[in-house]
Amino acid sequence: MTPVHFEAAYGAMWNELAAQLAEARAGRAVDAALLATRYRRVCENLALAQSRAYPMHLVARLETLAQDAHQLIYRRQDYGLRAAGRLLRTELPRAVRAEGRHVLMALLLFALPLALAFGLSLAGPDFALRLQEAHQLRNYEQMYGDGKAHFGRLRDAASDWQMFGFYIFNNIGLGFRCFGAGILAGVGSAFVLLYNGLMIGATAGHLTRVGLGHNFWPFVATHSAFELTGIVLAGAAGLRVGLGWLMPGRLSRLQALRDAARAAVPLVYAAFFLLLVAAAVEAFWSSAAWVVPWVKYSVAAACWALVLVWLLLMGRGGQRAG
Repeated sequence: MTPVHFEAAYGAMWNELAAQLAEARAGRAVDAALLATRYRRVCENLALAQSRAYPMHLVARLETLAQDAHQLIYRRQDYGLRAAGRLLRTELPRAVRAEGRHVLMALLLFALPLALAFGLSLAGPDFALRLQEAHQLRNYEQMYGDGKAHFGRLRDAASDWQMFGFYIFNNIGLGFRCFGAGILAGVGSAFVLLYNGLMIGATAGHLTRVGLGHNFWPFVATHSAFELTGIVLAGAAGLRVGLGWLMPGRLSRLQALRDAARAAVPLVYAAFFLLLVAAAVEAFWSSAAWVVPWVKYSVAAACWALVLVWLLLMGRGGQRAG
């Protein structure tokens, strides 16, 4: 078979493969089985053209087709890491900023009761005792007492790994309550945020008042950057869903609820990611009594800066207007 006859016999298939590769590079779906079949045929044609010493332009065309198809079919598998990286770097921060009004609302519902409860518990024991039982406060005092190798550890937890599992369960459960309660017209999420702000503030104020702040604050400083932010974002997602249902505007309530849930999903992803990081930091870093406080405070400052940069600045490059 002459080169001219060879190209006439298979050229149409080569063109179809080139068109299919262009479609795939443009991000459009292609028939993977057909692509693989054409790739194998091109490899056979290439081997035949090389063995028969066909003209260089013909061999080069087949080599290019084979290489392009090979890269597409056998491209390095990253197990979703590339997509996850793009989600964390750009999509989640953009989504959080897009829902800034609900995030701010959740922040106020959480931070103001926390600050109030902290101040009242710091002033005297009455307020903390109205929110929590005396034995609960004594348990906290034991968890952050002097002379411990690990702060914040439950008495029946033998290792950091057990505490890691406990923190995951606790953090994800809290995040789920903050979000899931939003279906009650947003009131549920508002209540969960307010309640947890009061409880956290009362505990912090009580421990500081009884002289255990030198153990408590180094413990919470680092992981609080992730945990408190995650709680706020989970609450914001719940508020988004609840208020979308409560105030549908010109949409039907069902359509408004669907749109609100779609907008809230990235907030939930961001919240649960932060809560998982918080669980790891709390179990393996925050609890370590051998780390001197100034080191923990330095790391905490870096973590708070990292969270703020992530939420406020990441993903701004190339962001479309509107």
